[in-house]
Amino acid sequence: MLNRLRGAMTRIFTPVADRLLKAGVSPDAVTVTGTLVVVVTALWAFPTGNLLPGALIIALFTLTDSLDGVMARRAGRAGPWGAFLDSTLDRVADGAIFAGLVLWYVGDGDSFPLVVLALLCLVLGSIVPYARARAEGLGMVASGGIAERADRLFAVLIAAAAVGVGAPDVVLGVILVLLALASAVTVVQRMTMVHRQAVRAAE
Repeated sequence: MLNRLRGAMTRIFTPVADRLLKAGVSPDAVTVTGTLVVVVTALWAFPTGNLLPGALIIALFTLTDSLDGVMARRAGRAGPWGAFLDSTLDRVADGAIFAGLVLWYVGDGDSFPLVVLALLCLVLGSIVPYARARAEGLGMVASGGIAERADRLFAVLIAAAAVGVGAPDVVLGVILVLLALASAVTVVQRMTMVHRQAVRAAE
């Protein structure tokens, strides 16, 4: 759903990308810096219960996630390395976000079901992009589904911010349940896509 905003985000970020390139900043530096900020924020803010500032900082850098790609295209440097780096570091950032929530629930000492839910979201959220990458490595397509990365992050960050301003913990718990289910459905959807393509190729 949120991936449909990419066109608008590209138009917004183009002037910023041009200024950064003129200043000598590389797209890779933006990718690495954004990931480091998200990882440090998630592993500090969430385990210590600073959900609102953590969610806001991570959301800001998540919204600028496409800036490095815009910079690479404007500089004529778009290529497989940049795509690989961006995708790999996205997994690192996603892992840090849900790991931060796991640590927060573990520290609470009385939230074992929520620890399990956060871990499920972490694992299933990693399988979703793996399914796509593996399919593409085999020459097939496995994109889309009901829970793409942007949608998952938007949902969990909104819920974390809500709890951070006083909403009951159950709000985040409900979102984690929905995310785990949606991620599982997305994995099945992508597996189904690949199965259909494999069957057609074998005919």
